[in-house]
Order: sequence, then structure tokens, then C-alpha cells
Amino acid sequence: MTMLWILGCLALASSAFGCGVPSIRPIISNYNKIVNGENAVPGSWPWQVSLQETTGFHFCGGSLINQYWVVTAAHCRVSASRHRVILGEYDRSSNAEPIQVKAIARVFFHPNYNAQNFNNDVSLLRLSSPAQITPRVSPVCLASSNNIPAGTKCVTTGWGRTRFSSSPAILQQVALPLLSPSSCKQYWGNKISDVMICAGASGASSCQGDSGGPLVCERSGTWDLVGIVSWGTQDCSVQAPAVYARVAALRSWIDNTVAYN
Repeated sequence: MTMLWILGCLALASSAFGCGVPSIRPIISNYNKIVNGENAVPGSWPWQVSLQETTGFHFCGGSLINQYWVVTAAHCRVSASRHRVILGEYDRSSNAEPIQVKAIARVFFHPNYNAQNFNNDVSLLRLSSPAQITPRVSPVCLASSNNIPAGTKCVTTGWGRTRFSSSPAILQQVALPLLSPSSCKQYWGNKISDVMICAGASGASSCQGDSGGPLVCERSGTWDLVGIVSWGTQDCSVQAPAVYARVAALRSWIDNTVAYN
């Protein structure tokens, strides 16, 4: 069975229920923050997942990319035995939401992930049973191009800290401009590699607890996963760019792992 045939089948399976088009339309203000954030519209980011301990403690985000697979950051150190995936959540203080709680069958870490410099900060979670696709749960598309212009306004979402000391119950969103590699290196120097992409430095930022979650950009009405929340300043400074794993540069590993597992 050739890789081309496998990937072709995956593409057909994905297109059967589509990706990157929320049934519930998001409403986005241009310059609101996850730090001092803006509430998302319930269900408007249907690929957003919460990664939780069995106690219900939220520690990282992630993105549904098809019925069986979630992508997150390697530094979240997800464990199949100790953690679970929550789909369709919006208000973490509510017990009335139609969430889906999924066990994790296997965790795949990028073989070249470097915990010292966060290179290749990506991992894949294979769910033990398929996600049910609903208006509040559906996959995001994966970015395939590295050539998204600097200044493009994209959106990151999560339940991470809003003032470095508190975590919100309601899913937060923020619109952030992408930075060119050279502009990002003005802040971070040679810490920035070609498998990273930067956004922010605009009075807004992602923060602790957002790790592993999505940075998505809209293209012709479809949202692509461009980045995975990776690292930034310890105090979640809104004047320094946050750094994300660059999905387009990691697509070959993601595609191969999904195809063969």
C-alpha cells in the first residue's frame, strides 16, 4: 500500500465531513487579548480541545484534525494513561454542555523534539474512539504553505491564564498579527528556528495553559492550523511575540504518523 494511496484516502475521509469551517460563526474583535481576554462565541472554534488530568484539571489545549487525531505541543507531555481529551467544551464551570470525553490510545512525540529549545514542539494523540462530528465538534484544516504574509491577522484560542495568575472558565480568543522571521528574531534572536512562527507583540498574547492550542488563519472562508502554542515570555508580556510550532514545516511528520497509525 503506497503512501500516496494512504494519504489520498485520508484526504477523501477528511473531505467527507470537511475541515476548517465552523458551523457556528466566530465573532472576532481586532485587538482583544487572551491576557485580559475576550470570550469566544460558544461552539465557534469546534476543533479546540481541552487536555485534562483525570481530576478535571486543564493543563493544555489541542486541535482536532480528524475524527481520530488531535495535535498538540510535545512540551505538554501528554500521557495516554493519565490524561484525557475533552471535545466540545466552552464553559469549563458548566456541567450542562454536550462535551465528548475521550481516552487516548497512543501518544506520538516528534522524534526530533528538543526540550531545551522547543524545536519540533509537536505531538499527536490518537483517540481510543472516534470523535462524533457535530456543530460544536469538527476538525481544523492543516496549513500546507509556509508563505503566509507577515501582518496577516490570525486567531489563537484557549483557557490559559488571563493575567498570569488566573485561568478563565470560558474559552478565550485573541486576534494576533503574524511576524516575519526577521522581526521575530529582533525579539528572540537565534532561538527562532525555521520550524517556529511568531505572532503578537501587538498588546496581546497567549499564556500558560494555552500551550498546545491552535493558531489559525482564515483562507477563503476556511480556517487553517498555522501554529501550535509553544513558548514565550514567563510573564506573558503582550509586547513580545509568542512563539508557535510552524505546522506547515511539520506536515510531513504529521501526515506520515497519521497515515501509518
